[in-house]
Amino acid sequence: MNFKVSDEDKHSTYVILPAYNEATRIRPVLESIAEKGYNMVIVNDGSSDNTLEVIKETKRKYPDNIHIFSLMINRGVGVATQTGFDAVFKFNPKYVVSMDSDGQHSADDLDNVIKPLVSGEAQAVIGVRPLKDMPLSRNFANAVMNLLTRIFYGVDVSDSQTGFRAITADALRKIDINARGYLISSEFIREVNDNNIPFAEVEIQTIYTPETQAKGTNVREAIKILIQMIKHQF
Repeated sequence: MNFKVSDEDKHSTYVILPAYNEATRIRPVLESIAEKGYNMVIVNDGSSDNTLEVIKETKRKYPDNIHIFSLMINRGVGVATQTGFDAVFKFNPKYVVSMDSDGQHSADDLDNVIKPLVSGEAQAVIGVRPLKDMPLSRNFANAVMNLLTRIFYGVDVSDSQTGFRAITADALRKIDINARGYLISSEFIREVNDNNIPFAEVEIQTIYTPETQAKGTNVREAIKILIQMIKHQF
C-alpha cells in the first residue's frame, strides 16, 4: 500500500496507553510517539511506583501531545483501555490506536497500522506479531487463544492477543468492551466482528525483554481467559 499518512492524519489520531508500574520503561515510549506527531491518552492504572510522575515529566516536554487520566486503584488492562476509549472522545479523534506502554511495541509501526483506516480499506486494524520472534510459551498460548477466539467468537485471526490495534472513532462508538484483564484482546475482535466492522491485519515488530515477557498472555492467562469466555456464554 503506497498510501501516505499525513501530518493531519497523525494529529487526528490518539494513542491509548494503559500504564501500570511502568516508571522505568514508559518515558522513551511516550517520547517516540510524540516525536512522530501523534497524540496520546495515557491511563495510569493505579500504579504503586512513580509511573504517574514520569508521565507528568514527559508531558512538560510535549504538553500538546499527552493527556493523562488516572485510576485510583489497579483495575486491569481491560478497564484501563476502556477508560482510555471513553476519555478519547473528549478530543474529537478520527482514529484511535491502543498500544502497550512497556516498550514492547514500536512507534515506527504507527503509520502502517493506521494506513488501512486512513485509506478507507478497513475500519479496524489488528497488529500481528511475527510468530517466529515470539517466545515458545507465548507462541503456544497465543495459538490456543486464536483457536478459542475462533470457537467462541467465530473469528479467525492471526494474533488474537495483540495489544496493538487501531479503529476509527465512528467504529469505536459501536463496540462495547467490558473485560477487566487480557480478555480485552479477544473481546475487541468479537465486537468488531459482531458489529460487521471491516478489519485488516498488519504485521508489526515486537520488542521482547525479560520485563515484557513477564506480562501478556501466557498459558496461565490463557486458562483465565478461557474461564471468562465460558462465563460470558451464559
